[in-house]
Amino acid sequence: MNTSIASPRTLCEAFQATAARYPDSVALRTPGDGIVITWRLYAERVSRIAAGLAKLGVRRGDTVGIMLTNRPEFHLVDTGALHAGATPFSVYNSLAVEQLNYVLGNAGNKVMVCEEQFLPVIEKARAGTAVEHVVCVDAAPEGTMSLQDLESSGDPDFDFESSWQSVEPGDVLTIIYTSGTTGPPKGVELTHENILAETEAIRRILPCGPDDRIVSYLPDAHIANRWGAHYHGMGTGIQITTLADMKQAIVVLPEVRPTIFAAVPQVWYKLKAAIELALAEEPSPVKKRLANWAIGVGRRRARLQSDGTPVPRALQAQHALADRLVLGAIRKKLGLDEVRAAVSGAAAISPEVLEFVLGLGIPCCEGWGMSELSCLATINRPDAIRIGTVGQVVTGATLKLAEDGELLVAGPLVMKGYRGDPEKTAETIGADGWLHTGDIATIDEDGYVRIVDRKKELIVNAAGKNMSPSNIEGAIRAASPLIGGAVVIGNDRPYVVALLTLDPDAAAAFATRNGIHNGSPGDLASNPVVRAEVDRAIAAANEKLSRVEQVKKFTLLSAIWEPGGDEFTPTMKLRRKPIDSKYAREIEELYAG
Repeated sequence: MNTSIASPRTLCEAFQATAARYPDSVALRTPGDGIVITWRLYAERVSRIAAGLAKLGVRRGDTVGIMLTNRPEFHLVDTGALHAGATPFSVYNSLAVEQLNYVLGNAGNKVMVCEEQFLPVIEKARAGTAVEHVVCVDAAPEGTMSLQDLESSGDPDFDFESSWQSVEPGDVLTIIYTSGTTGPPKGVELTHENILAETEAIRRILPCGPDDRIVSYLPDAHIANRWGAHYHGMGTGIQITTLADMKQAIVVLPEVRPTIFAAVPQVWYKLKAAIELALAEEPSPVKKRLANWAIGVGRRRARLQSDGTPVPRALQAQHALADRLVLGAIRKKLGLDEVRAAVSGAAAISPEVLEFVLGLGIPCCEGWGMSELSCLATINRPDAIRIGTVGQVVTGATLKLAEDGELLVAGPLVMKGYRGDPEKTAETIGADGWLHTGDIATIDEDGYVRIVDRKKELIVNAAGKNMSPSNIEGAIRAASPLIGGAVVIGNDRPYVVALLTLDPDAAAAFATRNGIHNGSPGDLASNPVVRAEVDRAIAAANEKLSRVEQVKKFTLLSAIWEPGGDEFTPTMKLRRKPIDSKYAREIEELYAG
């Protein structure tokens, strides 16, 4: 694998160097090779798209909006806009009209690139904004132009080489609109320099090249996917498989066999649940005992390694046997047998679930970062993972703790600022250059960081005890695959209560196994068999929590909480204040009497 890369000044330079170095390698594809685009073709189409955008009046420093599912056209359009000297940005596909109108107003883009399915919301949201042109990648309804038309009608006087070569490191590369748990999103402006610093920092930890494969399935509006499955590929040549339906991520892995795999905790929870369900339904008692033994051996080894304790020779021998007989087969069936590094981020993962994943032999590295920090600022190294931490700081960044324990970060990863909001920028980045993250953390003597919780989300109960809601919620989620959403309440209250929802896939499977014929969410939430399983899960979670953290009462809601809805952001972060308001009656009933 050739990973030697010159030091580019901009993402445009990085892309051009990679396309020249690996012209015949596959850059972009869809499952089953429905679409295959080499680096040579990628570069040719970028040139045509840049010229087409120039014909529409896009100039250096202008913005270009993108509303697409994960598909090759996203990469083509985004990179084409960069080469036109513009600042492309993505929006979450779940945005309501009012939310999208706010984003488009803040960005000030003249051009919007989308799929036909998003045209209705865009047409309503563009009112009062600068949007003049809509490019539709999969059709050309009246009032829009197709991507093919954009590529074939470029400005003949457009100087492509001069355009991308004039881009400067300090130019704004993209705007990441934070999904926000409260209030309108903030537009995080990241520069070419920011993202190249991130790429260099991760390259030192995990060198990548054209032999590596990654799946792009998380929203491109989120920095994790935009960097990990887009920008990173420009400088390394990683092959990217785009997946339009993120719910199919686990299903497509055996075909792609990624070498790098990034996921939010929800994906790891589902993976664990699927394996446990398969074991529960295994008809052979001998195979079931063997599999449970092998997974147990893997977990014990992973925990010892995490704790820095030497693995006894006997356990090493047992693990070698377990890996040969069971664990290797599980990884191969999952499609994760060639993974060199997996990453869990965007939210805290339950230590129990992470131990399970590591026990399978999947090097899952929990990391931590923010849009404001260009993606990852800390990460566990694949060969030095400590469960319960988000790893050590990456090269180029500097950490320190404020007096109240808030984690502060400085260095080249720190954003340029919030678009059009100098006041909020000044609140977040001090005059000394330290970015205030809003996370309370600890840093041990080896530099490993533990995130306690969000500064504004810590629960302080009526007795003055401080608690981490995410820690409690993680224990609940890990206790049963049935639980899809969990939020705990306890601020200024005498004890902790929880609002829970069912995971639709796990609940459907549970209903089938238990002979429950009416499997609608509302009926399952009130079913005594389901309720008994959730009771058991809460009891199991409470055993792992201190007395003050334990959930005393809960309500199992009939609703399903979806990403991008009232309760979850598109990246599955809880919207706590909206939940408090929406479910005020249910919360008060839990405390009644």
